[in-house]
Amino acid sequence: MARNIGSRYTAHQILGRGSAGTVWLGEGPEGPVAIKLLREDLASDQELVGRFVQERTALLGLDHPHVVAVRDLVVDGNDLALVMTLVRGTDLRTRLDRERRLAPEAAVAIIADVADGLAAAHKAQVVHRDVKPENILLDMEGPLGPGGAHPALLTDFGVAKLIDTPRRTKATKIIGTPDYLAPEIVEGLPPRAAVDIYALATVLYELLAGFTPFGGGHPGAVLRRHVTETVVPLPGIPEELWQLLVQCLAKAPASRLRASELAVRLRDLLPLLAGIPPLEVDEPGPEESDQEPAAYDEQQYTPAAEEPRRRGAVPLVPGSAPDSNRDTHTSMRVPAPDELAGGPLGTARAPRAPGRPRPGSARNKAAAVRKRRITLGVAALALCALVAVGGWLATGDGDGGPAPQDSENSAPATP
Repeated sequence: MARNIGSRYTAHQILGRGSAGTVWLGEGPEGPVAIKLLREDLASDQELVGRFVQERTALLGLDHPHVVAVRDLVVDGNDLALVMTLVRGTDLRTRLDRERRLAPEAAVAIIADVADGLAAAHKAQVVHRDVKPENILLDMEGPLGPGGAHPALLTDFGVAKLIDTPRRTKATKIIGTPDYLAPEIVEGLPPRAAVDIYALATVLYELLAGFTPFGGGHPGAVLRRHVTETVVPLPGIPEELWQLLVQCLAKAPASRLRASELAVRLRDLLPLLAGIPPLEVDEPGPEESDQEPAAYDEQQYTPAAEEPRRRGAVPLVPGSAPDSNRDTHTSMRVPAPDELAGGPLGTARAPRAPGRPRPGSARNKAAAVRKRRITLGVAALALCALVAVGGWLATGDGDGGPAPQDSENSAPATP
């Protein structure tokens, strides 16, 4: 059913739904457009609308081949909408769901495109804050690039900032999608351009491995891993690409590359990646420690007992079902320092053989404790046996004869 959006646009068909709003296929004065109609509670918040209108100039000024252009901002009664260029294609999450992982050349080509788009945004002082496969669109009508990759465009600029307003979130809340959140966001620091680099490197890791480096399990466990654990190496990729990933996933924001540097470095690696097939990487299995809700506000998210471990973005909207848009913006409590500490740095989600616990996990530690207890028990039994033999020797020579006066310094009697 068609509906008017302001006086210039008509929305005809729903393309996707998410927690922030609904994306429509629409029509405007210049032809087809994509219209992101935000939730009514967002549109009715006058302070929020005022802040968003202030961003209008910056958003309309983002003009880059790898950024989905914002053409207009509509504020009309209860309607608050972003009018964007319509991209004929799909999102990267859909392709990942279909193929599980991509060949390194195609994965790097896609991420290089997005890095170019981020470089333009960061130059305009715009931070995306929610880079993830759902917000990367693949233009199926564009020319094929290295590895057969379609041109990639980053979308949804401004939405994370729109939702993250003082009236909606407090100092103890953060906004975003857990699998892609930089450590400094988890620790409550303000988002800078480096958070987009961390998120984009996480997406690249996911394209190569088929799972995110710190994701899986309860969102609280995911947040903790970003701060306390190191990334697991990926076998089968050139060392130059791995070192680039490690640098962009650094815990310290200042250690990461800038978007423009990342784009250049990735494109320099493309000839080295030609012909390499998708990696064969075993996914880590479920962990007992991943189910702990320690660092989370259970009013925001209450996992069901039978809920399976999921890959990629963790849905944070209670009761939400998968959809084509998969927005996962929500408020999350920032874990306290003692919750984040959790001991020394470990290795995140190491691939392992079926039935064996990951090193550093709760199950692994419990197994180690059991092993130590068994070892101590065997040692105690051996000691008791030695004491018994010593006592037997101390009372006689084995044939009922008299024992030496100083058993400590005397050798056993010779028959």
